[in-house]
Amino acid sequence: MNKKKISLALGVATLAVLAGCGPKQPEANLQNLTVAMNEYLAKRGDLCLGKTQWPIDVPQREAGTRARNAVQMPVLERVGLVSASTAKVQDAKEGEQPAEITVTRYALTEEGKKYFHVREPQSDFCAAHLTLDTIVGWEAPPNDKDASAVVVTYTYKIDAAPWTSDADVQKAFPMVDRVVRGAGTMQLKQNFKRTESGWVPAEI
Repeated sequence: MNKKKISLALGVATLAVLAGCGPKQPEANLQNLTVAMNEYLAKRGDLCLGKTQWPIDVPQREAGTRARNAVQMPVLERVGLVSASTAKVQDAKEGEQPAEITVTRYALTEEGKKYFHVREPQSDFCAAHLTLDTIVGWEAPPNDKDASAVVVTYTYKIDAAPWTSDADVQKAFPMVDRVVRGAGTMQLKQNFKRTESGWVPAEI
């Protein structure tokens, strides 16, 4: 074997050794997934109402209907989170000339602003924050052949805004009420994928 071949062989051997010394892939165990869940909930554990743009206008023609904002905004006004005023806006319907309509305009009060969280990718009005209670278990998705993903089932603790205990709020926001009442017992799921630095949330 000439020197060139010997050098090439040594180079291949060196690459093999370096590859074996690379970062170890994290295992799916209780310790690693607890860290991942805590990091996830710290950043994305807010329970929000999907009201991302303020002020919110409700056409007066919707007053008394079951339209979502027509039902919910007066309740938020009653508990002091928003204030209402009357405004005129241009209502442009497809194929028609814009027409001026009257709306009830709801804006956040100083108290309400405490619950509007400015964040990426989207700000929102939030009612509570979840933290980890217990990891119930985890499993790999059926189509994951290389164990690079897991679905974690967990229960949670909740720090809920005081106004979530109002009976009218509970009726207007039944899903929020369900999650608040389910603290410690309701089981939620979160997908994670494995990276060299740990388990991170997997977007579905």
